[in-house]
Amino acid sequence: MKYFYLFIVCSTFYCTALAQPVIKKMSAKKAETAPKIDGILDDAVWKDAPVATDFVELNPVAGRHEKTEERTEVRILYDNTAIYIGARMYETSAAKVAHELTTRDNIGNSDFIGVVFDTYLDGQNASGFYVTAAGVQFDAKYSPSAGGNNEDANWNAVWQTKVVINNDGWTAEFKIPYSALRFPKKDIQTWGMNMVRKRQFEQKQLFWNELDPKKNGFVNQEGQLAGIQNVTPPVRLAFYPYFSTYVNNYPYNTPGVKNTTSSVNGGMDFKYGINQSFTLDMTLIPDFGQVQSDNQVLNLTPFRVKYNENRPFFTEGTELFNKGNLFYSRNIGSTPIDYYNVSLNAHEEIIKNPSETRLLNATKVSGRLAGGLGIGIFNAVTQNAEAVVQDTLTGNKRLVKTAPTTNYNILVLDQNLINNSSVTLINTNVTRFGNDYNADVGGFAFNLQNKKNSYALTGYGFMSNLSYPDKPDVSGYTYEFGVNKNLGSFTWSVIEDFASPNYNPNDLGYLTNPNYLDHTINLQYADYKPKKFLTFWNIWSYVYYSRRYQPSAFQTMDAAIGGNARFKNFWSININTHLQPGGRDYYSPEIAGMYYNTPASYRFNVSLNTNQAKRLSGGFFVQVRPVNNGQSSFTNTDEIFYNLRISNKFSFGEDVTYNPEHHSYGFYTIDGGNNSIFSLYNRSTVENIFNLKYTFNNKMGLTLRLRHYWSQRNNQSFQMLQTDGSLKALTTTDYTAANDENFNTLNTDMIYTWEFSPGSQLSIAYKNSALSDNNEARDGYFYNVHKTFTNPLNNNLSLKILYYIDYQDLRKKHKG
Repeated sequence: MKYFYLFIVCSTFYCTALAQPVIKKMSAKKAETAPKIDGILDDAVWKDAPVATDFVELNPVAGRHEKTEERTEVRILYDNTAIYIGARMYETSAAKVAHELTTRDNIGNSDFIGVVFDTYLDGQNASGFYVTAAGVQFDAKYSPSAGGNNEDANWNAVWQTKVVINNDGWTAEFKIPYSALRFPKKDIQTWGMNMVRKRQFEQKQLFWNELDPKKNGFVNQEGQLAGIQNVTPPVRLAFYPYFSTYVNNYPYNTPGVKNTTSSVNGGMDFKYGINQSFTLDMTLIPDFGQVQSDNQVLNLTPFRVKYNENRPFFTEGTELFNKGNLFYSRNIGSTPIDYYNVSLNAHEEIIKNPSETRLLNATKVSGRLAGGLGIGIFNAVTQNAEAVVQDTLTGNKRLVKTAPTTNYNILVLDQNLINNSSVTLINTNVTRFGNDYNADVGGFAFNLQNKKNSYALTGYGFMSNLSYPDKPDVSGYTYEFGVNKNLGSFTWSVIEDFASPNYNPNDLGYLTNPNYLDHTINLQYADYKPKKFLTFWNIWSYVYYSRRYQPSAFQTMDAAIGGNARFKNFWSININTHLQPGGRDYYSPEIAGMYYNTPASYRFNVSLNTNQAKRLSGGFFVQVRPVNNGQSSFTNTDEIFYNLRISNKFSFGEDVTYNPEHHSYGFYTIDGGNNSIFSLYNRSTVENIFNLKYTFNNKMGLTLRLRHYWSQRNNQSFQMLQTDGSLKALTTTDYTAANDENFNTLNTDMIYTWEFSPGSQLSIAYKNSALSDNNEARDGYFYNVHKTFTNPLNNNLSLKILYYIDYQDLRKKHKG
């Protein structure tokens, strides 16, 4: 998580005082000769440029102005090709400049300076460019959300920076080509702008145009940049061809099948600026083999696991498509729809069954008109998948289709309104070219705020439709409506959520369960005035009440109260407690109409984080959860984490979580008589994640991530679920310790990256993995760790070269 993002999140939940702050303004100077990007501000063109200074703290003390000896001075130039930033960050000594080396888009323990441009001056959408005192670049896009602004840190542009540290602090120079920006075609430009500085040594976050932490939003609290004249948006066209090669080793595979295989791949991404507002992004035959491995878990719930998206094309520049939470990109290229439905004849077995569908291409068109209308079109096509079935007697093979060729499509129309409001129309569609069903979801979302941004109405309404070739369509709908107070130290919201029994967005979205009517009340009071020991504290509470919609019945309730505090030594603490009365679980039994009477419980949580600027930092999280099920049941979670910075190049850290459950009841299986069988079980789960980083310079680094996850379920006894939601003990011996579960997964991701020229990268990745899932649940953690490391590991070594080609550079060379 980026430091900048953490501080912006803090600013998005609170509202402003009645008095509006003064909006700062500055002008950019036209440069006849472009400055040399060397981090040394000795070019003559910088001397007469206007200076932006007098930055104001957001954290730790909001509203405090910077000291003269620690001041910030920023100058801005422009010419016909780029914007230039020259920044001087004063310190009383070079020792106060934190400059940990990291790979691109990671701040680490570093000071940084950044500029955020709102080129359409709409107060909602912006692009940010940052560089740390170690010379590491970080860029991001900002878009509206109900809570203020979302930060898309996965967006990457190609631009230049250079920094120099000296006895007076440090300096930085930027060159941001117009091809990295979108702006209207006007003779005279006026952009929204803010600048941000982080002083890590004192944990200070400062902005040129003051940010009120009680005000809802970030981009809408910007200053203005004027003076840019007669600049024409360039042709934005860039190509990203790639070449990759893989060597895979799968020990102890099927006899007769080679353990080691190799492959060579090639493809290309490209970006094209259709006009000054819209950009086309396309990936052809993409290769995502070097992305971080999924955090696989033992899933005892009736719902599929929601994994993070690590594929760059689906994380970068998708802010428009994520409106309304209808887009879960992991559905694209996921497990084939009929992966588990391969029919076998006598003497047949499956010898190959791909667990993922291959992505052939994906396209994004997105942008925003000068009138505030944002348009987004997303399309992706996946290849059909086939399982290979073999007759064990004759050796004959046949193919069984498990997924047809499938097209995924999203259309978004998002209109910005006054007062940082917006209304959005969305449609998602999944078309399968075969005998499988098609899916369509459509509707609208809105965020309407008053002039002072003190109150807001937020929500959405969507309808889903599943179209089958051999039976009637199935339709459902959902809505959310919320009223929010965003003005003053005391804020609140009231929200109603509804989903009909047949609402299903899961072909391109993600929903665990429909058929509910939920209500939530949130209350919060925050105080940013420094106290004797604190710089910030808040107290919050909420009540969540959920009913099944059809037939109407109570499901669950959660009442919580808690608080957060940040101390003057930059430690922080969070304490909260939750009370959940008994309810009904209609989903775990996995039989329509059945439910399980969930017992009452309460939770107490406490977490502590130390000062992240220190060489050694860390924290812990503890949760205790007694459950009133008549069996002295309780669950607790213990997590401890640390990071040790050996030097500005080398650091490592670890995050260990231990989660024991004692005498818990949970679903086990459906028996032959269509009865839902539960068990009383003990469960132990340990997750250990170790990270190591060595960065050679600001263009080259090595990272290692090692994760081991172990979870076992020891069943003590078995029960049959009754029609009244209670459990009745079984005397049958059909279920024994052989029905326990022991799950281990190990993943190693080691990646070397070298940005050998702007936008171009060479990466070498070594990955191995092991997964075992058996019933040997009587052995302890250290035995499982040992056995996991001694089991055969699947190994993968890959090399990938991605090269950036800019059309503007090609044109210059051709003219030359």
